[in-house]
Amino acid sequence: MRSNTFLFRTLLFLFIISVLTTFINIPASQAEIRTVTGTVTKVSDGDTIHLTTPEQTKLRVRLYGIDAPETAKINNRTGRVNKPGQPYGEESWKALESKIMGKQVKLDIIDIDRYRRSVGIIWLENRNINLEMITEGFAEAYTEYLKAPYRSQFIEAENEARSAKIGIWSLPEYERPRDFRKRLKVRGWE
Repeated sequence: MRSNTFLFRTLLFLFIISVLTTFINIPASQAEIRTVTGTVTKVSDGDTIHLTTPEQTKLRVRLYGIDAPETAKINNRTGRVNKPGQPYGEESWKALESKIMGKQVKLDIIDIDRYRRSVGIIWLENRNINLEMITEGFAEAYTEYLKAPYRSQFIEAENEARSAKIGIWSLPEYERPRDFRKRLKVRGWE
């Protein structure tokens, strides 16, 4: 009898824990995981950078909430293009590079992505660089991953840039970077 009671209580406890973990949803975007400062040592494209902290920790960083046109990827051994780029990819990369390359920035880390990159908001003094890239038409709001408190602000900035036909929105046949990557994957480029 005692073992049945113990078994029942254990199963009940496990059930309650599983229900709580299933239904409790604490959005990661509400607060950053950590804030770090560092110097931008490389700008890979319009939404990815490398940052070195004062402790010499090297971080690969994906800018949160934005998706910039893809740049051509070149094989370092052969010098040939592995993957083609998109229209406005180079301009987007150069815009981000001119804003922050070699500069001391603050990174509010929001998440870690599947490629083990820190995902976050880049601040140069009081400027939100992620938001600037959208406002200036160098990137779109990545609505599939955007959450409060940035979602409405980023979408509004994209709508204004789109209405003004700034940057990527001036292209007659703009293709979302997400759709471009999917198309390349189907063709065997990835």
